[in-house]
Amino acid sequence: MSQTALISILSEDRVGLIAEVTGRLYELGINLGDTSFAVLGSGADFTTVAELPDDLTHARIRTDLAGLPTLKGAKISVEPFSYRAHHGESANITHRIEISGEDSPGLVARLSETFVGFGANIVQLNSERIPGGKEFRYVTRIAVWIAPDKAKACLATVANTAEELRMTCNVTKAG
Repeated sequence: MSQTALISILSEDRVGLIAEVTGRLYELGINLGDTSFAVLGSGADFTTVAELPDDLTHARIRTDLAGLPTLKGAKISVEPFSYRAHHGESANITHRIEISGEDSPGLVARLSETFVGFGANIVQLNSERIPGGKEFRYVTRIAVWIAPDKAKACLATVANTAEELRMTCNVTKAG
């Protein structure tokens, strides 16, 4: 029987980082489940829920990963994953939303609050500040699950909120 662990890496962003990390995990006999990667400033965040062979310890994984050249100075965490390894329906993406405009404090909080009343679940969220002109342009990409009977009203509320914040909103249906 295998064990499930959460492997998290925070390091400097480098070319080949994902290839080296996932290649090493494969060599250790680790099967990746839900996995995410993001560049954060000049850093990078890699996180995965992984199935480990029974005889593989968390300490061994940390040691092996720490020895990779692309992970020099990285913060590496390998911990038991106590949640289900497979997600439910509300983690399936139904819509992708991109909101962009001038940066302003509280922007992500305001946008994310709009989903709560509709029982919608944000599955992924990525925001970035892009320099340009006098101010930063802020782009937020949200992948969300919305129940079909609430999608129209929810998306209209999101668009209205974006407009109030002087931002543009583009929605595409996933699938």
